[in-house]
This record gives sequence, C-alpha cells and structure tokens, in this order.
Amino acid sequence: MNWIALTNEEQLQQINAASAEQTIAIFKHSTRCSISSMAKSRLERTVVPEALTFYYLDLISYRSVSNAIEAMYGVPHESPQILLIRNGKCIYDESHNGIRMEEIADHIA
Repeated sequence: MNWIALTNEEQLQQINAASAEQTIAIFKHSTRCSISSMAKSRLERTVVPEALTFYYLDLISYRSVSNAIEAMYGVPHESPQILLIRNGKCIYDESHNGIRMEEIADHIA
C-alpha cells in the first residue's frame, strides 16, 4: 500500500483535479482507535486496484483537514472512514468495520 499523506486543505483541490482522471480514496484514521487500526491493517493486507490512489489522513494531527473534507463532500465525519472521490464528488463512503477493499473495488469498477 502506497499511502499519500493528506496533511493540508490545499491537497483537496489536487484530489478533486486528479479525480477527473481516476478514483481517489481518502482513508481517515485515528491513531488512538483500535477499530481504526484494524481497518487500516485490513486495507494494507489486500491488493489495491490499479486505478485507485489512496490518501491517508491522520485525524489526530490534522483534524482541520477532516473538517474541510466533511464540508467539501457533504459526508459527516466518522473514524475510521473511507471516501471515494470521482469528478470532485464523493461517490461512496463507509466507516468502521464496513471498510473493505472488496467493496471499494466494486465502486470503482
């Protein structure tokens, strides 16, 4: 898994631009939460679809970025949470134990 660190709100504009060409995944992770650690580990143990780029947001360090994601895409904050961005819009989101690469892959096909 090649995570791209999401550390500032300006990156959201880059994500929106890139999402015109391919689907972008944003994984919101709490480093203090065992469920979040389990979801992250589950993602890291699976094969990532080729047409998908993963961003990793450390919620503890960058909560303001999470707030910006909520405002930009209209998806209420949860942790852990995965969002799929296509053409500047959130086309899929899931949280907690529902985060599975198989489901993610189904939504980018």
